[in-house]
Amino acid sequence: MSPQTMRKAPDGGWGWVIVWAAFVGQFLAYGSPHSMGVLYPEWLSAFQEGKGLTAWIGSVASGAGLIASPICSACVVNFGARPVTVFSGVMVAGGLMLSAFAPNVLFLIFSYGVVVGLGCGLVYAASVTIICQYFDKRRGLALGISMTGSSVGGFLYATTQNKLIELYGLEGCLLIIGAFSLNLVACAGLMRPLYPPGYYLKQKAAYERSEEQGFPELEKPSASQEPVTKDLLIVVEVLDLPTAHESSRVTCSLARKKRQRADGACSPVRFLQDRVFAALCVAMFVFTLGAFPPVLFMEDVAQSEGLVEEVSVIPLVSIMAIAMGLGKLALGVMSDLRWVNSTYLYAFTLVGTGVALLLIPLSKNYIALQVLSAVVGFFSGNWSITPYVTTKIVGMEQLTEAYGVLMFFGGLGYLLGPPFVGWFYDWTQSYDVPFYVSGGCVVLGGLFLFLSALPCWERKMTEDHSMPEIQYTIDCHKVASVA
Repeated sequence: MSPQTMRKAPDGGWGWVIVWAAFVGQFLAYGSPHSMGVLYPEWLSAFQEGKGLTAWIGSVASGAGLIASPICSACVVNFGARPVTVFSGVMVAGGLMLSAFAPNVLFLIFSYGVVVGLGCGLVYAASVTIICQYFDKRRGLALGISMTGSSVGGFLYATTQNKLIELYGLEGCLLIIGAFSLNLVACAGLMRPLYPPGYYLKQKAAYERSEEQGFPELEKPSASQEPVTKDLLIVVEVLDLPTAHESSRVTCSLARKKRQRADGACSPVRFLQDRVFAALCVAMFVFTLGAFPPVLFMEDVAQSEGLVEEVSVIPLVSIMAIAMGLGKLALGVMSDLRWVNSTYLYAFTLVGTGVALLLIPLSKNYIALQVLSAVVGFFSGNWSITPYVTTKIVGMEQLTEAYGVLMFFGGLGYLLGPPFVGWFYDWTQSYDVPFYVSGGCVVLGGLFLFLSALPCWERKMTEDHSMPEIQYTIDCHKVASVA
């Protein structure tokens, strides 16, 4: 983005309207996928498939959008948040309605998993990008408020879908919530862009280059056309213009070569050469691998252990969702405090989530499961500070691309976690081993991120006088601000 198009983040004003639009958008898009625990037993009884295969529906729905995050981020950069959100609304609504006519689990994996999941990924990328553009000092609070929408949606959708299934059946429930999701198109109308999208800048640059390349060559006037009297100023201009044109062509060539070098330096692979960012990617992978299965399996855990006969009035997924909303707000506010290191805070939430997962197999009553569901949900609210942490590591100029790479690793964890737990249950007829493995992985991921972010590594690199990644980051920032 060029210096001419850069504008200071207003930290308020219309930005709060966009926060509200993002909140409602997250509510509409993620409400049903975050309350999959209610639909999961219905699909098990309807299609009579194994828990491992049926779990692919929820894992693909949560993982597809994140795995495609680099593509979703590129769409937001090139076309803007508003048209991307409109398209995502059509995808989410269409996928939910199409799932009402699913003849088998494989069809649901496509309709509910792939289509709805990609739509959610587009909404998420658009919301994060435009909020980070509008907010700087209050970025943590704004992200926390907007991302609370998915938690409120999970809480309300869990009980709503339960009631709709009783009244209209599974097919009627999916048709109703699919139609309701079309309100995402109205949310997109409020997302007024702060910066022009990439396709506009590219078209403008192409137009300027075509003008420069098509600069008319000035012909030397013939003797018959030469005027009787010559103004000295006109003669000087005629002589100087070709020289200025050649200088302009040289300048454009140098800028083009510099931009090409910058594109190679700012590739997704280059981000992974940053130690802290690579550790964050690993932590994100193990977190989504271990922390997502409870959202899908907690109701089935309670029923298989004989702690409850059917889904209660307030399902465990609803408790987890409302606790996640509170966690997003609290952690978002904490990340704005100057004395709080957001990277350490994120690592602490991972350790807390892992410990709670390790305690789930030891719970022998329903109240304990409710408490642990709330703990897992609260620490899972770290989604609100994930863009904040990423910005601190790579900078605002490269947030969209780096966040797409990070969400790709998160999507892999979402994709593999539920089938892993489901297959282990089909094999051992118990949830104990997969929850122990999941909790241990999440704890190790948090400790790995914490150790990687310690300042002693920076001092060691300074002593060795070898800091290539910092030099590349500076170059990327300069070129990104010019491109």
